[in-house]
Amino acid sequence: MSFFDRFRNKNKGAAVKASAAKTSAAVKKEVKKDSKQAAPAACSSKTLDSVAAAQLQPADLGELLPGAPPNGKINLAIYWAAACGGCDVSLLDVNERILTIGDMANIVMWPIAADGKEHDIAEMEDGSITVSIISGAVRNSENEHMVKLLRKKSAIVVCYGACACFGGSPSLANLIPGGKDELLDYVYRKTPTTANFQEDYHKGKPVIPQTEFKAPEGKLTLPVLYDTVKTLDQVIDVDYYVPGCPPLQESISHLLKAVADFAYNGVPLPPKGATVGVVTKTLCDMCPRRKEYRRITKIVEPHEIDVDPDLCLMDQGILCLGPATVGGCNARCTRAGQPCRGCYGPTVAVQEQGASALTAIASLFPVLDDDATMGEDSIIDIMSTIKDPLGYFYAYTMGKSLIKRSVTEKGGK
Repeated sequence: MSFFDRFRNKNKGAAVKASAAKTSAAVKKEVKKDSKQAAPAACSSKTLDSVAAAQLQPADLGELLPGAPPNGKINLAIYWAAACGGCDVSLLDVNERILTIGDMANIVMWPIAADGKEHDIAEMEDGSITVSIISGAVRNSENEHMVKLLRKKSAIVVCYGACACFGGSPSLANLIPGGKDELLDYVYRKTPTTANFQEDYHKGKPVIPQTEFKAPEGKLTLPVLYDTVKTLDQVIDVDYYVPGCPPLQESISHLLKAVADFAYNGVPLPPKGATVGVVTKTLCDMCPRRKEYRRITKIVEPHEIDVDPDLCLMDQGILCLGPATVGGCNARCTRAGQPCRGCYGPTVAVQEQGASALTAIASLFPVLDDDATMGEDSIIDIMSTIKDPLGYFYAYTMGKSLIKRSVTEKGGK
């Protein structure tokens, strides 16, 4: 029996059921509570005490990791698919404990920091990697191959960061009707720099990178770009989720505590499918800004006005996805005067983050007390001031949205 099996099976049934029941009850309580609020959906009225109570507190990690676990080191893999690398860097937010992670785990792969090769992973026994932390969306054939390989070799897979969880910024490419062909054509033929390059060096026969090239030394290959960017759980089975762009220190501390408690003390892991490092409340509940429920008559960007440091950004006409975003970041952006863009994803109460945010914003449109309607022209006037609606409401979640992608119908239909 493997290290993982010895500890996961210990008290598994009772612990998982109790944890799942507790989580379900908490979620239902929050949803029921929220449904009774008479205030507009954009934000809840709260005191500073209630804001403090809603904050996600860092997990108590105790002292530095105390050497190897009693049953030997676990195997840890960290992989970065279609992402910017910020999630990899965010793992350093375990502070000085990064120096003792090596005492707890054999890092068998971490491309940004360790020399682990694909063939080394392929030669390992299935399930022999205790935990794989995978960030980034699945954008090309290499991403797909590596995440499937790590899934096969891993007992636990953690979906880490907004791109892995929801598609993130890469999944906005799904809005390109022509898919990868249109994307490559634009990048290698139509941007000013590449257009000039093609004109100067390949006039009449522009060059676009190919997936295979036969050189005298042998065949060279590049990953195949896909038409559709996918989330990690659309390609492989995922055990746990840690959202954020990138996940912040509080969320990371809860992930590390779960792994360390499991490795050193045999503490059962959370129920499969759990999101680690979030609360059941929305970001609005974590935000200390004063809410006055002013009506929105014009949409503005933060740089266009003198932002009141104490007043809700929505009250100032600045669109904020706080009411549609799950709490976990402790409102870092809104505290600094920048609106929430939704990188922690939707709450469990909604399926579609973009539509939920749009509903919250619409609740603040000016509606006459004696006639609860407003003209279509007025709605269009307000909404037209949003420069990029899809990019705004789906900046991080296009891969998981009901829309998913843009298509062009053929045959004149």
